[in-house]
Amino acid sequence: MFASNPGDQPKGQKVRGGDTSGEEKMSGCLCLPCCYKKSPPGNGESPAAIDSSSSSLLQKPTYPPPPPPPSSSKMDAAVERLKTGFEKFKTEVYDKKPDVFEPLKAGQAPKYMVFACADSRVCPSVTLGLEPGEAFTVRNIANMVPSYCKVEVIVVIGHSRCGGIKALLSLKDGADDSFHFVEDWVRIGFPAKKKVQTECASMPFDDQCAVLEKEAVNVSLENLKTYPFVKEGVANGTLKLVGGHYDFVSGKFDTWEL
Repeated sequence: MFASNPGDQPKGQKVRGGDTSGEEKMSGCLCLPCCYKKSPPGNGESPAAIDSSSSSLLQKPTYPPPPPPPSSSKMDAAVERLKTGFEKFKTEVYDKKPDVFEPLKAGQAPKYMVFACADSRVCPSVTLGLEPGEAFTVRNIANMVPSYCKVEVIVVIGHSRCGGIKALLSLKDGADDSFHFVEDWVRIGFPAKKKVQTECASMPFDDQCAVLEKEAVNVSLENLKTYPFVKEGVANGTLKLVGGHYDFVSGKFDTWEL
């Protein structure tokens, strides 16, 4: 029986029967770090073996370190990119086009309202060469227009390899969302998805996505007609609705009217 404290254990008592040379002797404490006292190397277990065994048992579990935060130099460089971008715009565009920017100080009268995807690769002002003051621009995921500024033309532009359209076509009816608000938003295009799945069922997934990119634009154009001012403008010929698709892989841009 182990003694409850060092005083209760007779000095030099063997822990177990047999020769004690090279044996470890027990102190009163039963915790692993201090109950074994190293003895000189002999016929028994070596101190190195005991140290190794004890340390492996006591070693705390290791976890991979958390990823380091972005370095301040990288963040500073990102902010500096915005500053230099504006400086370039100021000297190469703003200062050189007073005929464009001076009238805008008093107001605006855009001819277009452009609905485009939030995808960074398809900025409509760049791809269509729009000047400041020419268009109201609405950008969101998959260029959706929910149902219900006076402009002459409203353009809804889809684009190739759209992640929002891929998410829409991947949605399973009745399944839980995995993209949360993204999937809730692209559900606006469900009528287009159903049409593509019915008419293009034999096509590969990527080809269906390419068709859906344009059909989703048509759904948004129809949704625009539910806005009273749009419906009235289309009816009396003062407003035109135009669908568009930008393929940034081939460099092709298509437009159509319903």
